[in-house]
Amino acid sequence: MTAQSAYYDTLETRDPEARERELVAALPRQIAHAKAHAPALAALLREVVPESIRSRADLAKLPVLRKSELIERQKRAPPFGGLAAAKPGELARIFMSPGPIYDPEGRRRDYWRFARALFGAGFRAGDLIHNCFAYHLTPAGSMLETGAQALGCAVVPGGTGQTELQLKAIEHLRPQGYVGTPSFLRIILEKGRELGADLSSMRKALVSGEAFPPALQKEVASYGIAALQCYASADLGLIAYESPAREGMILDEGILVEIVRPGTGDPVPEGEVGEVVVTTLTPDYPLIRFATGDLSSILAGRSPCGRTNARIKGWMGRADQTTKVKGMFVHPTQVAEAVRPHREVLRARLMVSQENQTDVMTLLVEVPAGVDPALATRLGESLQAVTKLKGKVVFQTPGSLPNDGKVIEDTRKLV
Repeated sequence: MTAQSAYYDTLETRDPEARERELVAALPRQIAHAKAHAPALAALLREVVPESIRSRADLAKLPVLRKSELIERQKRAPPFGGLAAAKPGELARIFMSPGPIYDPEGRRRDYWRFARALFGAGFRAGDLIHNCFAYHLTPAGSMLETGAQALGCAVVPGGTGQTELQLKAIEHLRPQGYVGTPSFLRIILEKGRELGADLSSMRKALVSGEAFPPALQKEVASYGIAALQCYASADLGLIAYESPAREGMILDEGILVEIVRPGTGDPVPEGEVGEVVVTTLTPDYPLIRFATGDLSSILAGRSPCGRTNARIKGWMGRADQTTKVKGMFVHPTQVAEAVRPHREVLRARLMVSQENQTDVMTLLVEVPAGVDPALATRLGESLQAVTKLKGKVVFQTPGSLPNDGKVIEDTRKLV
């Protein structure tokens, strides 16, 4: 990478056929490494001869490992369910995502591969970045910080909350840009306008963790900030990122992505919506055919920006009932855990919606007539304790919730 380059490195513009050959050629080594050092993967792939995996068609024959399995796997074999190829003491950090799910971070430079996404969003060596991703237990703050440092940028570790203190730091330190969730960027900008804070130094942003709908994109742009998105997970690191062309998200160079029919491991035709399945080349956590539970589709053709890797449309929802709220995953098991201590609750359903471009959780609970109104407060406290997110609680009459097996219903419009 050079300061004058339009691309982070030459990998981004290589011939697509050469990229495919190199990625596929790495598969036998990664599968052999996983079988040798990760007991759960050795069991899952016990019938697989690594040298026999020579194409995407061969890869598609391997079993799928689902993100939804991680909680139970990690309970049985802590801390990583037998899926990590490094011992805990050999890692740089261990994080705890909601679930809980424990996520390893290795010691290699730019472990999560975020420098590429930051470069795509316009950040360059010497920039100061205000990082508003969470630093406490969850890996998002570290993901962006290590990527920024690999790119040669300095970081203000703002984290989440304390909006007025964040404004003071931005005014005094004059960062060139922001990284964090789009909804918190909106909060900062609106509060800054209300208080007359000078935020003019920020002219670029990389956002992730939640939907970034067109209305919010337009609002952020009205402040003179060019904000691009990226798509990542705590298990895999960077998966895809936007370039200035703003036509889909370009796949990262260090992974192999398939789009499969939800509930199966069968690849779908190009353009069809399916579940995102990722195989990483990361030695510390060598996930093979890891089903994210996210929906997306492959876009035809190449990006006008000149990068030659395949593109996905972006995050298009969940293939299962797990959903993401304000950058945090919320699982059906967590809803059950929050409700379980309250015997008055007959059935529960968590509704996820948006109000004024902000994610909102509402816990609908069927309760008998005459129940103590204070139950709503206690349920709200339980929900926050389990999910680390605030939610409203609304009582429903017995039998009024749909009998469709849903525990979480996401009504947000994603496009």
